[in-house]
Amino acid sequence: MKEISKGLLSDLLKDSLSSGGEYADIYIEETSCLTIQLEDGRVEKIVSGSDSGIGVRVIYGGKSAYAYGNDFSDNSLFELSGAVKSAVRQGDIAYPAISLMKVSPSSDIIVKLRPDKIGMDKKVALLRDAERAARRVSNKVSQARLVYKDSIQNVTIVSSEGMIKSDERIHTLALVQVVASDGKILQTGYEPVGGFKGFELFNEVSLSDIAARTSEKAVRMLGARRAPGGRMPVVISSEAGGTMIHEAVGHGLEADLVQQGLSVYAGKRGEMIASPLITIIDDSSLPGMRGSFRCDDEGVDSGRTLLVEKGVLKGYMYDRLTSIKEGTRSTGNGRRESYRSRPIPRMSNTFIASGEDDPSGIVRSVDNGLFVKRMGGGQVNTVTGEFVFEVSEGYLIKKGVVCEPVRGATLIGNGPLILKSIDMVGNDLDFAIGTCGKDGQGVPVSDAMPTVRIPEMVIGGQV
Repeated sequence: MKEISKGLLSDLLKDSLSSGGEYADIYIEETSCLTIQLEDGRVEKIVSGSDSGIGVRVIYGGKSAYAYGNDFSDNSLFELSGAVKSAVRQGDIAYPAISLMKVSPSSDIIVKLRPDKIGMDKKVALLRDAERAARRVSNKVSQARLVYKDSIQNVTIVSSEGMIKSDERIHTLALVQVVASDGKILQTGYEPVGGFKGFELFNEVSLSDIAARTSEKAVRMLGARRAPGGRMPVVISSEAGGTMIHEAVGHGLEADLVQQGLSVYAGKRGEMIASPLITIIDDSSLPGMRGSFRCDDEGVDSGRTLLVEKGVLKGYMYDRLTSIKEGTRSTGNGRRESYRSRPIPRMSNTFIASGEDDPSGIVRSVDNGLFVKRMGGGQVNTVTGEFVFEVSEGYLIKKGVVCEPVRGATLIGNGPLILKSIDMVGNDLDFAIGTCGKDGQGVPVSDAMPTVRIPEMVIGGQV
């Protein structure tokens, strides 16, 4: 991590505020990463590198100005502070000296095996073993691609409130993608695994087992018929992760969209927006989860934010700017992709809390419907709550039994209406991982939901 003296940091903050800013901070980042790609038994790509940079921000009058660079010379740093103060233009202020103190995050995340201490040969062998496991499933597996990634990101946030806070974020990730073919139809299986953890990830889960399951799914879906279209009950498995909650609900609870009037949940705090069975939480302090951190990218400690409690909207996810606008406190959801990006309100690990229903009982309660085991991509309009999601692995339910696989199904609905209609919630919470995109920035997240029953939903398919 680039070392900058406290005196210089204090002077940069004072300069940033000297045109009338209300709050200023400095974000310093140094990141190293490695990617290995194995395809059809060959190492196709190995990419490693490092990057470092610094950003200076000032908040004023409900707005923010941000400038960044990767030149750490004194002149360049004062060019950054000069750029943000020139955007404020609210008069010259003799800002007092800012005394800075290092503060440790209130919680810790333990990494057992740092990936930078593991040899390249072991990482490649991991992928080779998994690729062989994927191909052993069937001769219908026509392509197998495996990717290993690790990254170590060190960040330091310095604020005009006098705080210096640092976090080291270690992420390890693997992706399996398998294509199966019967000569006429191609089907793809995809499975990611990873989190805020080191190489111990692969002691906790078997990448070879994941690769085999991914192949089995792709081969199984070759025999799937087209999904029937129309209205029917839907059971979404906990194995599907919380994609629907993340997209159809989570983004609408981010405070910037709420304040801009771009959320269907704007102005509904204290109102019943979901079934009484539904409690939704965002928690960035969960150990090992992909969306976790010790402090956010504004230096606010990680923690648990209750968004919806028994169907009632309790609050939103805030960063510093949106919290200042409302006169409240940041919930620790100020996140950014890198020093090149300004912080904005983002989810971390977002989930529906477990319920009391037995998952198998939920399935047995459906006479004729759709069982969603894996979700694909989708689109949502946060203003109206309307959404469309692909089902990457789905099965028909007949007389309470999950039976034949179907392909090409989509889930179509309205987030608030679907939330209110959920009438059974399982006790089997399960997380999935991803990278969430917003405003051109991607950040690591996890989402989860237990198995739930939606009594009626529009299914896009074959009519």
